Amino acid sequence: MFIRWILSIVLNAVALIVVSQLFDSFQLEGFGAAVLASFILSILNVIIKPILVILTLPITVLSLGLFLFVINAITLMIAQGLMGSSFIIEGFGTALIAAVILAILNLLLNSLIKDSVKS
Repeated sequence: MFIRWILSIVLNAVALIVVSQLFDSFQLEGFGAAVLASFILSILNVIIKPILVILTLPITVLSLGLFLFVINAITLMIAQGLMGSSFIIEGFGTALIAAVILAILNLLLNSLIKDSVKS
C-alpha cells in the first residue's frame, strides 16, 4: 500500500514535469519541487477535495462530472500557493488546462505501470 502511494507520487511528479514543459505559465523548479507538489496534492486530494466535491455536488451532476476538473484546478492552485516560488501557475485557465492534461497523463502512466506489473 505504501509502495503504491510512493509510486503514485512519483508518477504524478513526472506528469507535473511534462505539463511544466508544455506551458510557459506552469513552472516548476525541478524534479524535487515536482515531488513536493505531488505530495502536497495527494494530501489535498485526501482532505480538501472530498469537501469541495460534496459542496459542489449539484453542479458536478449537472455538468456530468466535468466540474471535477475545476476542483482539480482549485487543488493545483492551493498547492502552488503553499509552495511559493518553486511552483508557479499563472492564472486559473492554465490550472484548468493543466488539470485536464494531468488527469490524462496520470491515466496513461498508471495504465502503463499496471500493464507492466501484470506481464
